[in-house]
Amino acid sequence: MKKIPSPVAKISLAAALTLSFSTNLMAETEIQWWHAMGGVNGERVEKIAKDFNATQKEFKVVPVNKGNYTETMTAAVAAFRAHKQPHIVQVFEVGTATMMAAKGAVYPVEDVMKDAGVSFDKKDYLPAVISYYQTTDGKLLSMPFNSSTPVMWYNKDAFKKAGIDKPPVTWDDVEADSKKLQASGMKCGFSFGWQSWVMIENFSAWHDIPFATKENGFAGLDAELVFNNDNVVNMLGKVGEWQKSKIFDYGGRRGDSLPKFVNGECGMWMNSSAYYGAIKKQAKFDFGQTMLPLNPAIRKTPQNSIIGGATLWVLKGHDKGDYKGVAQFLKYLSSPKVQAWWHQETGYVPITTAAYELSKKEGFYDINPGTDTAIKQLSLNAPTPNSRGIRLGNFVQIRDVINEEMEAIWNGSKSAKDAMDTAVKRGNKLLRKFEKANK
Repeated sequence: MKKIPSPVAKISLAAALTLSFSTNLMAETEIQWWHAMGGVNGERVEKIAKDFNATQKEFKVVPVNKGNYTETMTAAVAAFRAHKQPHIVQVFEVGTATMMAAKGAVYPVEDVMKDAGVSFDKKDYLPAVISYYQTTDGKLLSMPFNSSTPVMWYNKDAFKKAGIDKPPVTWDDVEADSKKLQASGMKCGFSFGWQSWVMIENFSAWHDIPFATKENGFAGLDAELVFNNDNVVNMLGKVGEWQKSKIFDYGGRRGDSLPKFVNGECGMWMNSSAYYGAIKKQAKFDFGQTMLPLNPAIRKTPQNSIIGGATLWVLKGHDKGDYKGVAQFLKYLSSPKVQAWWHQETGYVPITTAAYELSKKEGFYDINPGTDTAIKQLSLNAPTPNSRGIRLGNFVQIRDVINEEMEAIWNGSKSAKDAMDTAVKRGNKLLRKFEKANK
């Protein structure tokens, strides 16, 4: 005999179905965001995601730290092959050509915004920031996020003690000021980090010298490295000589040499503008930042520096509806308020004109003089084929090669000429390998 449900059972069943239906309606679509930001910047990434999530209930951005830049990009490529890719991945600028060559993996940001019906105008973005990440016909491939450029940091208190009344403008000034700093009791004059980026890539752009043929790789995969020119070789040779007397003191490939500056060993430090937050927190002295030094024998006035940092790439393979959330998040990320906050907290360049103007309106640059140095450097002149940036395949590996050869100069085992010739030869082999794989 068939059992008839009691009225209570009917009500309970109806309530359960209603609850289930309501829960499904309320379920948020997760947007996976893989990034390479650790420490305090990792906490800031978490805040951006949390604040966005609080603005709506349809999507939930979930940030996941995947290690350093190289590890994050490698993990994303492997995940795509396994069909487990995130929606968004943060990739540093040297990975641009690699991402462009990833057939079928990348969903260009400009297309993401258009397809989702989310307003997007490239004219809102700083030209020096987005030009690096555009195709030859102007389409924006990835969304700039943490963009920076190298600057010269200097210890104002140490300068005052050494009788130096203004920051250096030329490389001759750097040498003279370093000697004065040492005479006043400092162990070394200056150091730098991310040495290929600072001392070869940006040195070349700053003096309008080609790093590679084919417009530094923007105009074709058949580019060849040419940074073993006399201007670069002579500069590195001089730095190698300075290492012997500690006018310059090497401290590592990335940010490893930061302690030499914040602990008061070296009076000057060349590295990313994005170290502002770390220096502000760690330095027990008054500090400032100024533009990169110039060699007037090469060029009378500086050209412009080039971008560093990373952008957010959108990967294909997810449900169409997910990309509506991706587009909304990227729009939020680019908003003046968010960008101004990120810029002021970290030292990264604001990616939009509106965020820069908001920072000025809020008096940030008046209260913190010099914090607009990076923006001024990037926007100093209209970029030339030598100063737009660098787009080369296998560039992560090429940088490793350059670092090895530069270290051979610092330890005295190679001349600058031999080191740069070897770096170019080894690097060109990696370029041909990439070209062959992507024809």
